[in-house]
Amino acid sequence: MDRHRPLADVVLPCLNEAAALPWVLERIPPGWRAIVVDNGSTDGSAELAASLGAHVVGEPVRGFGAACAAGLRAAAAPVVCFCDCDATLDPGLLPSLAQPVLDGEVDLVLGRRRPTTQGTWPMHARLANRELARLVRRRTGLHLHDLGPMRVARREALLDLDLTDRRSGYPLQMVVRAADAGWRVREVDVPYYPRAGRSKVTGTWRGTWHAVRDMRAVLSEPPRSLAGAPR
Repeated sequence: MDRHRPLADVVLPCLNEAAALPWVLERIPPGWRAIVVDNGSTDGSAELAASLGAHVVGEPVRGFGAACAAGLRAAAAPVVCFCDCDATLDPGLLPSLAQPVLDGEVDLVLGRRRPTTQGTWPMHARLANRELARLVRRRTGLHLHDLGPMRVARREALLDLDLTDRRSGYPLQMVVRAADAGWRVREVDVPYYPRAGRSKVTGTWRGTWHAVRDMRAVLSEPPRSLAGAPR
């Protein structure tokens, strides 16, 4: 393996997260690369991330999925991780999530969020997540509890899924298409901290509703015939 290639790439979608970036970036595991995808920040997030050593990618098309897709395209490591950039999730935990993928035990690891304090996860967001998990079980047979943003998989396998959603449905589409392809999926509990600033999605009922709408559109897609699980 190229000694200059990172052990893993960590994709961090970013929209005005200057307050959280120092905490997040200092927790990137040694030998791993942080890819901060700036999605139109106006608070200096891109410049701050670059000054802290992150590889910064600009994505002018707004949307969580657009930022994730840009980060995946920029990734070069064999394993790619996704993590929110708002300090709710600790990137320092990613090696433990990545190990089952590296060992070939599973194909996709999802971080199941466990709030550390009351009020960290608003009730309307929890209810929406619970309903979506139920719909995912019905659609795919996967018994998941959370569709959280912390996840790990192999880069080439992710590219083969040909994910097309560029909004809030991207994480769900990844899970659905992975299930269609016969991937082995595992949930791992991770602590979920109060975020720095207000969420663009789950911080309001309207944001949550738009996310649910995007995800319902993904669930309405017919099952795809994809290549088998990565080995």
